[in-house]
Amino acid sequence: MTTTTPWWRDAVVYQVYPRSFADSNGDGEGDLQGLRSRLPYLADLGVDALWLTPFYTSPLADGGYDVADYRDVDPRFGTLADFDALVADAHRLGLRLIVDIVPNHTSSAHPWFQEALAGYGRERYLFREGDAPPNDWQSNFGGPAWTRVEDGSWYLHLYTPAQPDLNWRHPEVRKEFEHILRFWLDRGVDGFRIDVAAGLFKHPGLADLGEGGTHAVGSPMYGRPEVHQIYRDWRAILDSYPDERMAVGEVWTESPDDLALYVRPDELHQAFQFHLLLAPWSARAFRETVETCLASPSGKAPTWVLSNHDVIRHSSRYGPAERSRSALMFILALPGSAYLYQGEELGLPEVFDLPDAARQDPIFFQGKGKGRDGCRVPLPWSGTAAPYGFGAGEPWLPQPDSWAPLTVQAQSADPESMLAFYRRALALRRRLRGTLPVDVEWLETSSPDVLSFRRGPLTCTVNFGDEPVPFDGAVLLAAGDVAAGKIQGGGAVWLTV
Repeated sequence: MTTTTPWWRDAVVYQVYPRSFADSNGDGEGDLQGLRSRLPYLADLGVDALWLTPFYTSPLADGGYDVADYRDVDPRFGTLADFDALVADAHRLGLRLIVDIVPNHTSSAHPWFQEALAGYGRERYLFREGDAPPNDWQSNFGGPAWTRVEDGSWYLHLYTPAQPDLNWRHPEVRKEFEHILRFWLDRGVDGFRIDVAAGLFKHPGLADLGEGGTHAVGSPMYGRPEVHQIYRDWRAILDSYPDERMAVGEVWTESPDDLALYVRPDELHQAFQFHLLLAPWSARAFRETVETCLASPSGKAPTWVLSNHDVIRHSSRYGPAERSRSALMFILALPGSAYLYQGEELGLPEVFDLPDAARQDPIFFQGKGKGRDGCRVPLPWSGTAAPYGFGAGEPWLPQPDSWAPLTVQAQSADPESMLAFYRRALALRRRLRGTLPVDVEWLETSSPDVLSFRRGPLTCTVNFGDEPVPFDGAVLLAAGDVAAGKIQGGGAVWLTV
């Protein structure tokens, strides 16, 4: 499987939120056997790899990002044998497998934290004494980042109280996660997505943030320089395995130069560039975001993201469906890897009107908004009514009545559907990528609302405006009607010389 260019550098990676992908046993929750049964669909879609969000033993206080056992599968998702079968089937179909690793915190149900509550091994976490919280830090999900236990001590949690932060200055923590990485590498995983990758170390004195304080890079609570030795150690482990195992970090930064600190040759292979995910639908914003990224050292292995399990789906952010198609064409034409989120190939919108009684995101319960459940609603596979072939039972989040035309079954029968478009675009990307140089050449356009760039034989032009604009060239792929030789508002074309 070794190639001249590392497989991850220009891969298309499909993010799977297992609880919402496919349910094999009728309990209303997706599982590994359900995912395994749908692997041929993903191979046919044309992606290169899958990224699985956590499936480990967990109380699901935060969607599985509260891990109670890092070396086992939660029974609701299956067994280790199911996981091994999934890896084998994925590899047989030519799909790589990336799994989430959650090193910043454990679940409060983790044996280590239960021991800490009993007074043993507290140094693995960040406990402090005192009559008041040790500092002014706030949780990402709302409320103080400190919770008091029965004996009066306080422990730190950047997220929910059910997710106590680990003390990465303790050697036992470092050694444990090296063992965890090897456990999954030995089972055949091809890489890791590292959750909260910049948050592992906190200021040793737990200094206050002060008025207007944030979690920005270099702050007392995020982006500490000590983290880089951890990733150098992890890189050595990854490099000791065959077939180019990799790691991609979830790193929120203020600039691509900050991001570049994490993707040096002896650290992470990639870090997510979320700036495009946050950019408005605008030619200027898209170009500035890409130029800034590619000019940075982190641009040597860029990652392009439009949606994920933490944000409003881009189909709802952008509006008309042609814009979603054009955005896909834009990121697939760029150098680097593209990370897709399950359901975007169906054009699924954000579900904004979930009843409060159905919501499960801790962001909602901690009072910081409606939360992220709206992008995690289970996928529609077939039929005309819920559960749309997701499984035999009632899905853990309700699916809208309006999703009948969006099922995989319905769209597979329609050559003009979003699913058909994704299949065409990914097939073309796979065919062309070996011929495309790394450099991007920006082209002059007739309107500031139009963005056009060339990579060797491929030209990508996107009309971010409302008025049609002319183009000249042989069309490989188009979003919108281009029969009149014009790109409609929100549309795009791939041209070849």
